[in-house]
Amino acid sequence: MKLQQARELFRTIMDFPKKGIGFIDITTVMKNPDAMKAISDEISNYYKGKGVTKVVAMESRGFFFGSIISEKLQAGFIPARKPGKLPGETYIATFDKEYGQDTIEIHKDAVSPEDIVLIHDDILATGGTAAAAIDLIKKAGVKKIYFNTIGEIDFLKGRERIDSDVEYYNLFHF
Repeated sequence: MKLQQARELFRTIMDFPKKGIGFIDITTVMKNPDAMKAISDEISNYYKGKGVTKVVAMESRGFFFGSIISEKLQAGFIPARKPGKLPGETYIATFDKEYGQDTIEIHKDAVSPEDIVLIHDDILATGGTAAAAIDLIKKAGVKKIYFNTIGEIDFLKGRERIDSDVEYYNLFHF
């Protein structure tokens, strides 16, 4: 399957999770194994040779591709979770998104200064989740941070919230 064919499998659900939001749904992509392979191969191939040691993925939709990408890169997988879901000491970041406020956490011992981290999420919208995730990883003082999404909702300008020292790569524009 070509990437453009995978792109065509995304759908927009209007007024979800609240009125006025056009939610980009990836479940229609995930039910197609060829589409999942095309997307995960493209992202993994982009980061091969960059020395990524850990893939941090956002709860929950980032987990689906983040774990596949980490396996392909032979890197550790780190879940960034909602509050109270991780049992150890955590770094915490609260952020605004297009339909409310949210919080994510990672274990303090999940990454170290020697790590090169790829943060993965499914869709970049307003950039709140991206900025919070980058903040969490910077607290650990890692060597290098990359940020990746499958898609980006361009008119929301979330890219502007990604720190200039963090290389950003995405596959599709919405």
